[in-house]
Amino acid sequence: MRARLVVRTLSELCVTAGTLIVLLVVYVLYWTGVRADHAMDGAIDRLQDQWSAGPVAQPPATGDGTTGSTPPAHGGGDRAAAPPARGGDRPHTTGAAPGAYRDGRAFAVMYIPRFGSGWTKPVLQGTGTDVLKKGLGHYDRTAPLGAVGNFAVAGHRRTYGDPFKDVPELRPGDAVVLTDGTTWYTYRVDREPYRTRPEDIGVIDPVPAASGFRGPGRYLTLTTCEPEWGHSHRLIVWARLEATRPVSDGRPGALSG
Repeated sequence: MRARLVVRTLSELCVTAGTLIVLLVVYVLYWTGVRADHAMDGAIDRLQDQWSAGPVAQPPATGDGTTGSTPPAHGGGDRAAAPPARGGDRPHTTGAAPGAYRDGRAFAVMYIPRFGSGWTKPVLQGTGTDVLKKGLGHYDRTAPLGAVGNFAVAGHRRTYGDPFKDVPELRPGDAVVLTDGTTWYTYRVDREPYRTRPEDIGVIDPVPAASGFRGPGRYLTLTTCEPEWGHSHRLIVWARLEATRPVSDGRPGALSG
């Protein structure tokens, strides 16, 4: 009888443990995604409502994309000046001031055509755990969108909507397009994703380490975890600003079709 009781108890414990594991997997793989998708859709809807209500106020910026509280970058461009894109796009000359971004609040929307026509994610200020549950996060103390320096953005590879799940698929020349409600910014991926360690913070420097960029420019960095279900490394994508376009002129060519 005692042996039978032990076996029954162990069986019940195994069933309970198995049920908890299944529930945990469902939560991680499904429910966090549902909540994150809902939060991201809500953030984009609120931004679009805000933008449709009237012009977005931007603090004044100097010709190099900085404000009086931020020292200008020195020198010229990087490897070569980016030519204007077709369809009326043109090289960018100014950028929003860092003060325009509030911690934990969405301020832009990102589109990556390589990930599909329906891929749109909000960009929020900060990279804290709670922020990255709601979308992509802009690293503090990196350049504002479109400005001289490095506009660096983090996102989950898996869970919370899997926003950067397909980052390994990005290739040189792929477009990464963002809007802040007044301007479209089209960046072009410069090289295939780069794998590094989490402590390698030089990847988000104004001139990112190991990027191959030779001097100051208007750069974009995307960071996410590597491997897909781990966090021992980071996967990095670098891009440079190719052109901008006023929102009033319509969507940029990179998003057509």
